[in-house]
Amino acid sequence: MRVLVTGAAGFIGHALSRRLLARGDVVIGIDNVNDYYQVSLKHARIADLQAAGGNRFTFTKLDFAEMALLDSELQGAQFDRIVHLGAQAGVRYSIENPHAYVQSNLAGHVNMLELARHREVEHMVYASSSSVYGGNAKLPFSVEDRADHPVSLYAATKRADELMSETYAHLYRLALTGLRFFTVYGPWGRPDMMMWKFTDAILKGKPIPVFNHGDMYRDFTYIDDIISGVLACLDNPPADDGQTKAGGSTKPHTLYNIGNNRSEHLLKVIGLLEDACGMKAQLDMLPMQPGDVHKTFADIEAISRDLGYRPTTSIEEGVPLFVEWFRRYNA
Repeated sequence: MRVLVTGAAGFIGHALSRRLLARGDVVIGIDNVNDYYQVSLKHARIADLQAAGGNRFTFTKLDFAEMALLDSELQGAQFDRIVHLGAQAGVRYSIENPHAYVQSNLAGHVNMLELARHREVEHMVYASSSSVYGGNAKLPFSVEDRADHPVSLYAATKRADELMSETYAHLYRLALTGLRFFTVYGPWGRPDMMMWKFTDAILKGKPIPVFNHGDMYRDFTYIDDIISGVLACLDNPPADDGQTKAGGSTKPHTLYNIGNNRSEHLLKVIGLLEDACGMKAQLDMLPMQPGDVHKTFADIEAISRDLGYRPTTSIEEGVPLFVEWFRRYNA
């Protein structure tokens, strides 16, 4: 299979491309390699993919929010399916820089839908987010729950992507699967996310910011489990059969949660990081941040039922694996 992967220099995009290459697929990677976090890490991920894939991996630095550029740069490229993971990430940054999210997550998503439509791809899998559930008090979060009360602009753009995808599935019968990821962590992770920031601070003896005074819960999902779910979805496009799919669509459009199906207390995770680092953390207890939610917890019944998805990595296993990689990478 020939797969176009957007956000190939990103955390999930790199891990997915690695797995696709390992099973013999051809990967066309694109990414604008922006400086939201250090570009050196993005370049290192691309170098890793080039070493792993040889001539089965090609990379183009490209901003998919620019439609004319997207068309011209990919004019000669052949691909069967798309995994659209590229986006402007980060809940808190969306409060500081809203226009970056409108450009990348809204205009960029429409561009990828148009590309998929005109190239007549077999299936496009795209990244949504658990943040679409907003302040939902019902736990665990189910894909059948309402998701129209976002508490951040980032969440609003991801929900908008789902709605635009539903339109394209209806108008053009384009097979689409949206994935609501829950707090992904692991090797090659993102420096703006909790696991990286806390590990870095603990090892340097610096205080870590603990929001809502530590009363936070997240469904931490190890990167390998996330990728197993993405691949299962990629290989199984939703049928255009009029049947109701996960998420409620009767079009060829499915929505799934991908999480660990466990909601872990933040202070428990900090304890695991302390054990893995061999150092105590200095905790800076702070109030809740704007745009944050108190708890996330994934109901994964739909993807388990349809595709046999089962996460296998507990945080007790995953946290030490991340810290081990972090030490190696920063040695």
